Amino acid sequence: MKKIIIAIDGYSGCGKSTTAKAVAKALRYTYLDSGAMYRAVTLYFLENHIDTSQPEEIDRSLREIEIEFRHNEADGTQQVYLNGVNVEREVRGMEVSASVSEISKIPQVRATLVEKQRGLGKNKGIVMDGRDIGTVVFPNAELKIFMKADTIIRAERRQRELLEKGQRVSLDKVQENLESRDAQDSGREISPLKKAEDAVELDTSYLDFNEQVLRILELAKERMD
Repeated sequence: MKKIIIAIDGYSGCGKSTTAKAVAKALRYTYLDSGAMYRAVTLYFLENHIDTSQPEEIDRSLREIEIEFRHNEADGTQQVYLNGVNVEREVRGMEVSASVSEISKIPQVRATLVEKQRGLGKNKGIVMDGRDIGTVVFPNAELKIFMKADTIIRAERRQRELLEKGQRVSLDKVQENLESRDAQDSGREISPLKKAEDAVELDTSYLDFNEQVLRILELAKERMD
């Protein structure tokens, strides 16, 4: 079977990352979390008080940022490292969530990370999830999925994720954050969140996790023959 690129786009809280990880594991592909890359940049900007109105300061900061994904042998998870430091917990926090859409729409940030993502996928055999993977990063991906789900269901999922990480956030606040990010991601001028014309839409509102994974695997194998 030939190796392909699987691009999974969609709204926050649809299960993109967990689904992409499971699909990659089943196919023995590499999983690349594009959202974590933008979150890592956002964390760096917040911690270093980067003035996003100054292009020179943004460019300098981007040159100083090194993002890696490392496999955790203890629990089998993939974790994001920023300049050699494990920031998996920090990049999933609400402070980063509240700012990541604003940072992500900065042209220099998107150009830098898209270039990195394309380099990581040059040999194919990858699953990448995000918001513009099928439309911008890999417009020629063999399989494109666009995931969506009801807002309240997404908010409940995200709240559970935060709770598992020891972060207590009200459901209203989580839902407000998701709706704000949806509006920003869909309305930005550069690389807006949208469904690629040739993407397969997958509504995960009432789908069992295994069902959505199997659906994507079926579609992938059709394109790998």
